[in-house]
This record gives sequence, C-alpha cells and structure tokens, in this order.
Amino acid sequence: MQEDYLAKWLNNELTDAELETFKKSEAYATYEKIMDTSSNLEAPNFKMEEAWSQLEERRSQNQPKVISITPFKSFLRIAAVVAVLLTGSYFYLNTLDETITTRYAQSKEVLLPDSSEIILNADSQLSYSEKNWNKERNISLKGEAFFKVAKGKRFTVTTEEGTVTVLGTQFNVVHRAGFFEATCFEGLVSVTYDGKEIKLPAGNSFLSINGKITQSKAAINGTPSWLKKESTFKSIPLTYVFDEFERQHNTTIETKNIDTAQLFTGTFSNTDKELALRSICAPLQIKFKLEGNKVLFYGESAP
Repeated sequence: MQEDYLAKWLNNELTDAELETFKKSEAYATYEKIMDTSSNLEAPNFKMEEAWSQLEERRSQNQPKVISITPFKSFLRIAAVVAVLLTGSYFYLNTLDETITTRYAQSKEVLLPDSSEIILNADSQLSYSEKNWNKERNISLKGEAFFKVAKGKRFTVTTEEGTVTVLGTQFNVVHRAGFFEATCFEGLVSVTYDGKEIKLPAGNSFLSINGKITQSKAAINGTPSWLKKESTFKSIPLTYVFDEFERQHNTTIETKNIDTAQLFTGTFSNTDKELALRSICAPLQIKFKLEGNKVLFYGESAP
C-alpha cells in the first residue's frame, strides 16, 4: 500500500482520505524530511519536453504502430523524483550530527554509541556524527568536558586550539578563548598543539594560555575538581577565574581597581555563591559586592 501511496503522493494524486492515512504511516515522516532536504538541491538544466519530442520522433520512425505513451511519461516523472529523493537523502544522512550544549550553571552526562562517557561542564558544546561513529570516533568540543573512553579505535577530541587523541583512557579537555588545557588521569593521551605532538602519561597536564605553554602534574586515577562541584586553579590569571565563576554561578562580574592579569591559586565552590566569593577575595585581599546576579569585585582603595 505504501508504494502505491508514495507514487500517488509524488504525483499529487492522493485523495484527502488517502492522504490522511498516508500521513499516519511510520514512513511518511521520513519521506517528508527527505523531500524537504531535496527541495534545496539544484537539478541539472534539462529540457524535458524537447528530449521527449526527440524520443517520440525516433520511436515513431522505428515503430509505425501508434501506441500510448502517457504511462511511460508518468514513470519517468516518478523515477526522476525518486532519483532526487535518493540524492537528497544521501546528503541529509551524511551531514547528521549530534550536538549537546550546556548553559551557565549546568552540566550534562553524555553516553556515546560505544559506551564511552562524557560529562560536559557549564557553557560548553560538543558535536559528533552518530551515523559514522563506528568508523571514526571524533568529537568536536567548545568549552570543557571530562572523558571516560571505552577501549577501541582511535578517539579524537578536536578544539580550535589543539587536538587530543587516545585509544581508551580518562582525561579532561578545556578550550576557552585563549585557554587550552588537556589533563590525563589514566593511560596515555597525545596532544597536538601548534603542529607539535606531546605525549601525556597519566598524572600530567598540558596548558596553553594565550600561546604560553606550561606542563604540570595531576592526580593519577583522579578526576577534575569540577566533577566534585569545585573549581580549582593553580597560577591562573584572575580573568579566567572570574570567567569560570560567571559560568558556574550564572552571574555577571564587574571589576574596579583590580589587576585581572595577576595569578590566582585556589579553589571555589560551584554551588555556594557566598562561599565562592570569599574564597576568591581572601587570598587576593580584595572585596566584593553582590546584588542579585551581579557581582562587583573591587580593590581596597575603590569607593
């Protein structure tokens, strides 16, 4: 029945009752999506009427007998539309991507087709091709995520700053404006940055801030602090600390008489805003003023 309905639907020959029945079928949504995609494809410049006249002339010369050609015309129309639909479906299916995003003060757990696990931090986005996952385990990341990768083929995390490649391990990747960090907690990861490859065994971290590269130690078999609802920094410019506070607490920050390039070492809570503010201000000997979702950090000499 679906084949008859499909042919009639393509030729706009369905009755109202048949159309309603066809719309309730499981296949209708797929046909409609493919038709929408294929409508944007530009067909070749082909003069159907002229070509048909030439074919009719040749047929009449070879076969004096008069025959009806209407059914064959109908078949050609359906065949042409089906060809376009198949082309459209190919491009549609091959550009299907899964995209997951998080807002401020939000995190998400993602389970990939191979049972690899990702936890996405606040204000982050990742994309991957579910259709091609068994061929290429590729992730595109903006923001921060912790990965527990199932053993198998090469697993690649790509950011605008650098690329991290593993076979099966646990690691964390951060990519913010001017900030790129990869930390290996288990196994071995390969970091490609500025055309150079760096091997990171478990317990090591690679960091680039505005192009300045440093490497440091991390806990073996550990996890990033943000999974424990805390944000931890070691000699990180204060501006990045403020940015992370905004993401974790969904606030807007202003500063007065503060050097945001100074380095900060410490930890703040991702759940307790007042405690987090005190944790930032105490070691820097600065003050804050909280009004709703706005925070003003200011120096001692500021009014």
